[in-house]
Amino acid sequence: MELSEGTLQVLKNFASINSNIVIKQGNTLKTISEAKNVLASASILEDLPKDFGIYDLNQFLSVLSLVDTPRVSFEESYVTIGDSTGRTSIKYFYSDTDMLTGPPSKDIKLNNECVSFTLDNDVLNRIKRAASALEHTALAISSNSGVVRLSVVDPENTTSNTFSIDVDGEFEDDNFNMIINISNLKMLPGNYDVRLSSDFISQFTNTENKIQYWIALEKTSTYGV
Repeated sequence: MELSEGTLQVLKNFASINSNIVIKQGNTLKTISEAKNVLASASILEDLPKDFGIYDLNQFLSVLSLVDTPRVSFEESYVTIGDSTGRTSIKYFYSDTDMLTGPPSKDIKLNNECVSFTLDNDVLNRIKRAASALEHTALAISSNSGVVRLSVVDPENTTSNTFSIDVDGEFEDDNFNMIINISNLKMLPGNYDVRLSSDFISQFTNTENKIQYWIALEKTSTYGV
């Protein structure tokens, strides 16, 4: 089986969320952070034949990079990685999935949706650059004259410098202030449809690729008060 570039990009992205991964049979990859506040799910081109675990995903990706166009064969206790010539072979053993942080079998169902907007890649990059420049860690999502305002803030200091950008969106109650830790915004580049729940869970759905992220909002978030 040849691993596509898209699948490799998903694995690299998932490695930034959790260094280990439990892979299930089929064409869906999932991961969850150690703190269990970020869940990601992606559909891939390949149909993986079995369940297995990888303890160090970054190491596994480094091993895959040792060959051009990696071809993988899944054995009982290990995966064999070869190149296009058939002259290179790497044996990489699976890890016990019970020792790893596995995601739930079902995706999160977002109930009580209260805010929605589109977050394009340019805006996402500007938010991350602003967070780095201001040395802030929080993204506050609130209303502003009928639109959604995204602000990079220090929630513990109301007089701190802020960066804000307004985007079109929809909401039922304009009295909300949803907080996301910017370090949890570990999505692949792209445009995302974002939905927020009054249960303080957010869902980011890539508009071009079949990948979704669920990110828990911070406890300082408020809605309707």
